[in-house]
Amino acid sequence: MIRAAFLTLLSHWRRHPLQLVAILVGLALSTGLWSAVQAINAEARASYARAAAQLGQTQADHLMPRAGRQITVSDYIALRRAGWLVAPVLEGRVRFGSQGYDLMGIDLLNPPPLALMEATPVTTDESGDADVSVTLLPPGQIFLHSDTAATIDPESDVPPIVTSPDIPRGTVIADIALASRLLETPDRLTRLVILPDQPVKRGPLADVAPHLVRIAADEAGTATERLTDSFHLNLTAFGLLSFAVGLFIVQGSVALGMEQRRGLFRTLRSLGVPMPTLMALLAAELVLMAFVAGTLGLILGYGIAAALLPDVSATLTGLYGASVDGSLTLRPAWILSGLAMALGGAALAAARAFYALWSMPILTAPAAGGRIMRAERSFAFLAMVGAAMILGAVLIVWQFDGLLAGFLFLGGFMLGAALLLPLSLALLLRLGARTAKGPVAEWLWADTRAQLPGLSLALMALMLALAANVGVGTMVSSFRLTFVGWLDQRLAAEIYVTVDTDEQGAALTEWIAQRDGARALPIRWHDIIHQEAPLRIYGILDDRTYRDNWPILSSIDGVWDSLAEGRSILINEQLARKHGYVPGDTLQLSNNWQMTIAGIYSDYGNPNGQAILSLPLLLQRADNVPNRQFGLRLPQDEVAALIQEIRTRYDLPPERVADQSTIKAQSLSIFDRTFVITDALNVLTLGVAAFAMLTSLLTLWGQRLPQLAPVWAMGITRRQLARLDMLRSLLLAALTACLALPLGLALAWTLLAVINVEAFGWRLPMYLFPTDWARLFVFALLAAALAALLPARRLARLSPSELLKVFANER
Repeated sequence: MIRAAFLTLLSHWRRHPLQLVAILVGLALSTGLWSAVQAINAEARASYARAAAQLGQTQADHLMPRAGRQITVSDYIALRRAGWLVAPVLEGRVRFGSQGYDLMGIDLLNPPPLALMEATPVTTDESGDADVSVTLLPPGQIFLHSDTAATIDPESDVPPIVTSPDIPRGTVIADIALASRLLETPDRLTRLVILPDQPVKRGPLADVAPHLVRIAADEAGTATERLTDSFHLNLTAFGLLSFAVGLFIVQGSVALGMEQRRGLFRTLRSLGVPMPTLMALLAAELVLMAFVAGTLGLILGYGIAAALLPDVSATLTGLYGASVDGSLTLRPAWILSGLAMALGGAALAAARAFYALWSMPILTAPAAGGRIMRAERSFAFLAMVGAAMILGAVLIVWQFDGLLAGFLFLGGFMLGAALLLPLSLALLLRLGARTAKGPVAEWLWADTRAQLPGLSLALMALMLALAANVGVGTMVSSFRLTFVGWLDQRLAAEIYVTVDTDEQGAALTEWIAQRDGARALPIRWHDIIHQEAPLRIYGILDDRTYRDNWPILSSIDGVWDSLAEGRSILINEQLARKHGYVPGDTLQLSNNWQMTIAGIYSDYGNPNGQAILSLPLLLQRADNVPNRQFGLRLPQDEVAALIQEIRTRYDLPPERVADQSTIKAQSLSIFDRTFVITDALNVLTLGVAAFAMLTSLLTLWGQRLPQLAPVWAMGITRRQLARLDMLRSLLLAALTACLALPLGLALAWTLLAVINVEAFGWRLPMYLFPTDWARLFVFALLAAALAALLPARRLARLSPSELLKVFANER
């Protein structure tokens, strides 16, 4: 009996293949977009974990300096004499030719636990034994990935290279003596790695090195992951939004299929099938469809992730300096996650229909009108739930800080607004009906209201997709507009030059000074650790370029005079927000060095703290400050000639001497590539919403005939009915788009004022782009027109006999 009942239930989909396709495609699309996001996130996090393990960041505890302090070689010696078994590590940024690389120096005679060193090839002598002296003695050797080695200019002054596939891309490993020479920091260390099997008797850390603090391995190894959490959380939010939009397709189709089979359920019950058995068979049917759709979704998600991963890798490298492999690996985590989401989504989409079947008397005849009336009565309840969700979201963002609170606010606010949509549309349609003139217009408004329950889920999906497009589009466009203006301020010099040595830098400065109307502005910096985080301090000359162009957000009076006299310092917005600094506060740079904060400036695209002070003061406080980068100010008509002259005079490659426009174009190119994945997900989400409208209109096709047949019988032609049907869809899409606009602007404000501040440490101004709204409004109407085209075409070509059958049957 069970087998026969199950086959009978499945026969419904053979008679209604379009509904089956809607369920499978809805689940496959939602699962595919979710799986794509999870695959990208899993690949990125696997790269972080692999790099952390290869560099020994997750295998042992570390000793790090406290705020304003440094680790010196004497600290290392003192700890070893006190019985501590520690290994020194020196990290920094080194430039080979025109490219910069992350350099990690270790003591090869006392190495920290690095997994990569076990597989890294070491030079051998004639007998085949390892010859460490080749690495330890000048000129030494550097170890790096073959892909990294391929990016190094062969004409640059680089120590002998040894390649290994186990070294993270973009990272260079060297003996600590060679690293200190390359970084020009002979007495500084970045951290000390605590080796295993420490002796029982050793001096207390508080007595030997009180300025050092012990960091657990699990905390030390997650810096990159913490830095990129905002990006991955943003992608996850997009994935959830796409998943929710896809579920609207599934819920409408499942509910319609359950309603259409109510007569079949009544027959099966009359034949002796118990209700628990019937529910179990329906659940098995749903699991089967979810498994098939989930598998299709995983295949789709893999394709989307493989297409987007290179751009994600470029984004993470450009914004965070995090290296991610461009290849995609099948990982059990996101595969199981995709299948689980497909099963859970199907269960969530079918929960309401299952509950209605369980609670409604089985002898109730199938009636679309009853379903519509019940849905209309639920609009008020949905509106109350939506209002409660919006209120809860506001309370969350008011009471709590952090990325999670921001995304909870977004989720609650957007879902709450979606639940308010059916009641809002019903009220607007009621108001519109009052303006109707003539019976056809009155019927159109009334018919639109009658079809609203069946289309409400698709319209919710459309509103969420439109709001996401408005919100994210406003955020990206505001960011780009601000970024362009910021580049104009920060890149004020006409030419930017990078030379090979400090001697060349001094010669270039003297040579430029001899030219009329030209001057060289050195770009020099010194890196320190502040509050257990890197802080780069730039030294600048007192020049009108900075006074006229530097993007100051807030400052004290006479900020530039105070800076030029060495009495104060400027800090970037990230450092100010992270520690709550305001102009007039004191910044502690070391035990005997503190400065008054004169102002805060914008520094978009930089996740770390940065500061600016007078160059003479920086040179007094720091040793070995490189003098190799310059901004050159000169008349615009002399730029091209001077660039060529500098390249010839100092034998520099083209990329080392660039004009302002070239650097701006490169920066904007990187910026635009950063948001490729955002644009792609926006388009995909809007496409899913359009498909939701199409499936809703097609699945409601059979229920439309009882409403259309009487109107046709009274003289309205089928072509007129088709045009009115198209007009109805456009009307609902237009109203939904109008309601989506304020929701999208609220989303944009949250992204700019809450999410962006928590994720990156800076706040962007919000600009409005009415032209983009108009374009998106047209896209919404186009999506609705395409969705309604097939049902309208079917209606225009419908045989009159099909309409006459309505009057011959009890409907």
